[in-house]
Amino acid sequence: MNKSLSKKFGMRVRFERMKRDWSQEQLADLAGIGRTTITSIERNISSPTLDIVEKISKALEYEPYQLLKFNDLEI
Repeated sequence: MNKSLSKKFGMRVRFERMKRDWSQEQLADLAGIGRTTITSIERNISSPTLDIVEKISKALEYEPYQLLKFNDLEI
């Protein structure tokens, strides 16, 4: 993922998580990944793998492509 796409994805994840009033730990538990992974993605410290994108998407009850679509979100 390029930095711009990775940054937008992290912002989208944070937006969706906060919309649900979930902590990073809650999202991480639902996705079956570590909290530090969520932190790194939201802060654009690291780019998620496709496997991680899929796990986060499922936890948020989205298809992966929906979280990678940004024109419907002001970020």
